[in-house]
Amino acid sequence: MHRFSRRILCYRRPTQTRARPYDVFINHRGIDTKRSVAGLLYDNLTRLKLHPFMDIKNMNPGDKLFEKIDGAIRTCKVGVAVLSPHYCESYFCLHELTSLLELEKKVIPIFVDIKPSELQIIDNGSYGVKELQRFRWALEEAKYTVGLTFDSCNGSGLLKRQGAEDPAFALNALLKTEEVKEAASEEEPEEPKMGVLRLLNDVKKHASPKAFVSEYAIH
Repeated sequence: MHRFSRRILCYRRPTQTRARPYDVFINHRGIDTKRSVAGLLYDNLTRLKLHPFMDIKNMNPGDKLFEKIDGAIRTCKVGVAVLSPHYCESYFCLHELTSLLELEKKVIPIFVDIKPSELQIIDNGSYGVKELQRFRWALEEAKYTVGLTFDSCNGSGLLKRQGAEDPAFALNALLKTEEVKEAASEEEPEEPKMGVLRLLNDVKKHASPKAFVSEYAIH
């Protein structure tokens, strides 16, 4: 009996390894950008040894949707909001954006085939009054934040900085914090700024939107 008791007292639960926090949370509308801008951004951030979150890439069967997404938002260092024509129709897009801003995360907007002034939330009665106010506040914050633009109709497939001449500005901000810089340099000695410039060059090399989509399509 005493031996059995000692065995119970000596038993220890196996320690659980903490999940690595995400460096970048990619907030996007799937039908607009999952196979283009958002997918490209995820792939390039991964190549830079960063740890981005994008739903289809990081979620597994059986995961609880809001639990997984909200957990990624809480632990991420930077958010990227890929704003597109159908963005405001999605509850999840607005919920993610609002959560990022309420948690005071740095959020970099990318305007895809849409101008900031064209982004509007239509009140169709599906949201409560307070929720609608929160969503509209978050959208206004994103609309008036300097970011990048992508126009798939001009045939160039270029990302450009909104309202300025240096396209490296917005994505370079992804690596501004010391935590993100360390994550990029642990396995690759390359300077973070050079990594971001390489990312932008990867975007610029696509001669047309069709090529841009096909190379980075999610199968």
